[in-house]
Amino acid sequence: MNYRLVFIVLCLFCNLIAYSSVETTSLLEKLDEHLAVKDDYIRKKQERIDDLMNRVSTAKSRIDLSELYRLYDLLHDEYKSFTYDSAFAYVNELNQIAPLVNDYDKLVHAKIKMGFTLLSSGLFKESLDTLKSIDISSCSVQTRQEFYSIIARTYYDLADYDNDVYFAGIYRKIGNQYLDSAIAILTEDTPDYWAAMGLRRMKANNLQGSIDAFNFLISKYNISAHLYAIATSSMGYIYTLMDRDNEAIDVLIKAAIADIVSSTRETVALRNLAVLLLEKGDVDRAYRYIKIALEDATFYNARHRKIEVGAVLPIIEGERLRIVELQKKKLSRYSIVVTILSSLVLLFFMIIFLQLRKLMKIRKILQETNKNLQEMNQKLMESNIIKEEYIGYFFTINSEFIEKLESYRKTILRKIATRQFEDLENIIKSTDLKKEREDLYLNFDKIFMKLFPRFVDEFNTLFNEEDRIQLKHGELLNADLRIFALMRLGITDSEKIAKFLDFSVNTIYTYKTKIKHKTIIDRDTFDERIMKIKAF
Repeated sequence: MNYRLVFIVLCLFCNLIAYSSVETTSLLEKLDEHLAVKDDYIRKKQERIDDLMNRVSTAKSRIDLSELYRLYDLLHDEYKSFTYDSAFAYVNELNQIAPLVNDYDKLVHAKIKMGFTLLSSGLFKESLDTLKSIDISSCSVQTRQEFYSIIARTYYDLADYDNDVYFAGIYRKIGNQYLDSAIAILTEDTPDYWAAMGLRRMKANNLQGSIDAFNFLISKYNISAHLYAIATSSMGYIYTLMDRDNEAIDVLIKAAIADIVSSTRETVALRNLAVLLLEKGDVDRAYRYIKIALEDATFYNARHRKIEVGAVLPIIEGERLRIVELQKKKLSRYSIVVTILSSLVLLFFMIIFLQLRKLMKIRKILQETNKNLQEMNQKLMESNIIKEEYIGYFFTINSEFIEKLESYRKTILRKIATRQFEDLENIIKSTDLKKEREDLYLNFDKIFMKLFPRFVDEFNTLFNEEDRIQLKHGELLNADLRIFALMRLGITDSEKIAKFLDFSVNTIYTYKTKIKHKTIIDRDTFDERIMKIKAF
């Protein structure tokens, strides 16, 4: 068993070394830094959205249709890769106002954006129905290029989603035709041309040519963070196809950072990065990234992305099991070569299983023992502090009491010596034992509340509002509370409690019964809950 564990650790270590270059490590640290401030980018996006919303209100009041169209278009751009519901709401507004603007190009532009929004959420049929209803024959070059690019991507995504030998091939072929139409009307000195060429070469399996196109795009042009993310994410996918995983990891990290900067939630970079990190043995990071990818997909409501991420998440969670199963398969292959050892191999696995069960039981016992020790240490520490406080209190009270007795004795002796019997009688009658007992209780209350400052509040949580104890002004505890305060100190003998409080034993039982009758918890566990009230 020890040899197997060492072998697994060595395999993981070798994989980590393979991808953990200085640049990759630096990029991963940078990605983690951006993830830590992800909410700041989202907050800035929300500020831009709020500003646009205010401008929409102004345009509505002026009934400025052209301005409203422009603002709805901008709002859709903010939401299109951020959250589907809002993106759909504003592209719907855009399509409602487009016919009123009296510009056919803008009408088509609005429908294309509707198709893109439906595509981003995984509604492929609805997206194609919308896009196929458009007549672009009289549209501008820019609008036609936009149409061809979006419908090509729809067919590509549909092919990837279906992943079917027959239909996926048909969809990719149609996507290629539409993308070729887009490229035909684009000029080579534009970023859109090189983005389209990168995609087209990738679909034609010209992988290095696709890498060159995307590299030219991001190095030659000052593109947006969102387009940068798309380009680098595509490069990461291509590097994976070329078995250049280390380069794929680097560009996917850059894509993920760009997605964070642009507040993009409809994304694949972080998911693909998690898969590669899992293969390299970085299970913790892979699990953290895939959870964030699932949060993004859920936030955007991208159906196909949630399915894709959901397929990866359990794989990462079960990585340890996968490693064990991998070792089982290797041992099974060895057993074919050395058939005579097959029974020993099975026995070996059985021993491992039994040992693991024993280890699990021992670990559970150790955890429970550790927990009990911690509780005992806490109780001992609490008990020591309580003892120190009350020992100090005991010495102080006894010292004061002895001083009082001494003074009282001297006074009595003096009165007897001078035969002042009438004064002696008055002194005895004037002795106020009730005041002495009240002082005793007050000192007890002060020390107890010093040790258990939240005792009254926590005691009251065990009752309904109307049954909670309300202390008078200046009171720290009352008779009811003192009974349970003494119990909390470990004095459970009703006779001892009765003597201290100058009650009968029956009175103590009556107080306890009355209190427990009002509690909102199980009466059988009431004393246990009192003992759980923490000191200090």
